[in-house]
Amino acid sequence: MTPQVVDEATQPIPGQSRSPVDTIGSAAVAAGPAGPAAAGPDAELLVAASVLLADAALAAKRAGGELTGALSSWRFGLAALRRPGWALGTAVSCARALTSPSGLGFGPNGGLVGELARMAGSMTYRRPAAVAMAVDAFALRIEAAAAEHPNLDSALARRLTDAMVAGDRWEALKALHALVERLGVTRALTTVSPVIMELLALLGLLDENPVNDDFSWVTLAGGVPSTDPFFGLPSSVLRYLNPGPGRAERTEPDAILAKVLRTSRNDIVSYINDIGALGNHGLVLLRRVECADGQVRHVLLLPGTSFGLPSNSTPQDLIGAFDGCLRSDTTYTRAARKLLRRAGLPAGSELMFVGHSLGGLTAMNLAMDVELASTYRITHVVTLGSPIDNKRPADHTTQVISLVNKHDVIPMLDGRGPASPNDIPAAWTELTWLDESYDYPLSHAPQAYSDTLRGDMAHHRDRVNELIKVYDGEVVGNQPYMLRDK
Repeated sequence: MTPQVVDEATQPIPGQSRSPVDTIGSAAVAAGPAGPAAAGPDAELLVAASVLLADAALAAKRAGGELTGALSSWRFGLAALRRPGWALGTAVSCARALTSPSGLGFGPNGGLVGELARMAGSMTYRRPAAVAMAVDAFALRIEAAAAEHPNLDSALARRLTDAMVAGDRWEALKALHALVERLGVTRALTTVSPVIMELLALLGLLDENPVNDDFSWVTLAGGVPSTDPFFGLPSSVLRYLNPGPGRAERTEPDAILAKVLRTSRNDIVSYINDIGALGNHGLVLLRRVECADGQVRHVLLLPGTSFGLPSNSTPQDLIGAFDGCLRSDTTYTRAARKLLRRAGLPAGSELMFVGHSLGGLTAMNLAMDVELASTYRITHVVTLGSPIDNKRPADHTTQVISLVNKHDVIPMLDGRGPASPNDIPAAWTELTWLDESYDYPLSHAPQAYSDTLRGDMAHHRDRVNELIKVYDGEVVGNQPYMLRDK
């Protein structure tokens, strides 16, 4: 079977925003005006319109907050005592602007008075104009994503997204049930994965829960949400769910891992195979390489999440994954830092992190650590299927290489889906593709990335290997470590 492959090599130009027309890829462009690329300009216009609506929504929200703050301030109260007539007229005008359908809808927010009013309005279905514009912005993003992911334009998927945009949760549940019944859980999840953040944001904006709206507004603005989309729980809660100080102990490789490590070399496919052999039950690997230029460098391999219990005795669990998305100081990073100290790496050592999924998140979180980046020279962070786009390394010279299978759900959890206007730094290298490993979790497995880079995307393999060429040399040490929460 010949896989459907759309090849992308995204390295943005400074000052130029990413749009779907830029990322359709060479195969679509070759199709000509009558082919799939013909939908590109429409998608680009949809994204541009969504950006304008998002800006307008955020401006309207700020205006509501400023009006609310001005009306409820002690300065206004003091002025009202001196000039009651003026104060009454001002208050009436501001109240009309804050509550009129021709003004801000029902736009009070901010501060104690504003938040109480906003919550009351949310629970009584009084929607601000800012929310209406935000909903339209998300709807346009979903429409643009359908140009690149035709399954989103199917009748069943369209029924679900239309219900979410309309705020009809009962219809959305029925549509989701019909989608799962027709496609199964994994295919249904893969179908909506390109717009999963938009759908969650719509849920937060249009439900009657007034405490989960922050997730939606941060997603609209392109930031990293610090709350969950359902209950509005802050990320600090994860600190209590994932409190381990982290521990790293040397261990010996089992027979399977030892066999794989005997043939390891400085090659991205080899690194992926090593990560697959490590598994996701707490093992990581520190490699020592005598490089061709005479320098000794180190590589830290970091596997991803164990999909079992939400929490287990290792940092590689679901709680750890959510924690890694929202925070940089996690049990996984604390254990990895102890590993580096225990291994006795000399200060100034050059170090490369290679991670899959949560391992890639942890690699970036480690690179964000100012103390670690000042102790060692973190030269490269290479991630596979990791939602890292909202994170930045402490050292601007650290080279970030992100590999993404666009059928993979996990990399989109950072909010940068196919129709998002947000972009990565120009210095990063992002290589993306579509292959035949359609369903999640198959599309997320290290083996899917390895197979693709050995096959149709072999030129991406060559490019990554060229970027990490400085680590070519003789492997003189492969030391596995078992990481524990405590």
